[in-house]
Amino acid sequence: MLIGTILRVKGSRVTTMPPSASVRALLAQLAAHNIGAVVISTDGFTIEGIASERDVVRHLNERGAGVLEEPVSAIMTTDVQTVGPGENVEALRQIMTEQRFRHMPVVENGRLAGIVSIGDVVKSAIEELETEKASLVDYLHR
Repeated sequence: MLIGTILRVKGSRVTTMPPSASVRALLAQLAAHNIGAVVISTDGFTIEGIASERDVVRHLNERGAGVLEEPVSAIMTTDVQTVGPGENVEALRQIMTEQRFRHMPVVENGRLAGIVSIGDVVKSAIEELETEKASLVDYLHR
């Protein structure tokens, strides 16, 4: 299965915010959209970073509640790995597991095209297994 297949099912909408937004605003976006990460982008198409719940927790622990008023650029991950829509989900699953990523932006032609979470990847694996199971059951009953 390809990453683009997941995006066709889930959609390509990505929540973004500028690097100047506060960490408190980041938390509001995470809660409002029931998501675990936001892509940091000034224009909504280029990726300047990504900020997750984990980033907030780590920095709160290190610097205290004052971090909530800091810009999200102070806590975001700037070395963002991305994936293309034509890449294989199995390869992405392995990367996310080994490198402990939970969210991976999808980039096509240099522009943000979507985001895939570990939940999306697991769901696709379950769907593949269910399809394979149905095929095997059908084969056995012929």
